[in-house]
Amino acid sequence: MADETDHITTNLANGADTAPQIALISQYVKDLSFENPNAPAVYQWQDQPQIDVQFNIGAEKVGEEVLEIALKIEVKAVAPQGTAFAVELLYAAIFGMRNVPEDQIQPFMLAEAPRLIFPFARRVLADAIRDGGFPPLLLDPIDFGALYLQQAQQMEVTTGEPAGHA
Repeated sequence: MADETDHITTNLANGADTAPQIALISQYVKDLSFENPNAPAVYQWQDQPQIDVQFNIGAEKVGEEVLEIALKIEVKAVAPQGTAFAVELLYAAIFGMRNVPEDQIQPFMLAEAPRLIFPFARRVLADAIRDGGFPPLLLDPIDFGALYLQQAQQMEVTTGEPAGHA
């Protein structure tokens, strides 16, 4: 134990930075589209539209130790008379990562990063829908960690290999 403590002290004293670090550098709207194809007639419709919400998570390495995580949310509201509105939002964030173990990168990209940026994307989406003349759509929180685990288990069953391993 003393040797391990001395090693840690030596590394810190020598300026070595070996602790895993992840930092949110920036977040932004990358793309936003709002369509209101049946205005102004849509505001007279009495029927409640059916709301369909789709999510997709993308990750891209944009530099050494820098990742862009993008959350794509598509919402379409359709009533018997036609489309009330359609919204597409691509909300992204840049994360800096240093000394993160390889097996922890994918869980971060597909579970933790989307969890961190989702509340901001949710607000942008609600504001766009409200600005289009409709009641704001407040999406329920999403358990991205549970979704990641579910997909990882599915992948393991399908391929026989644990997720995140090549």
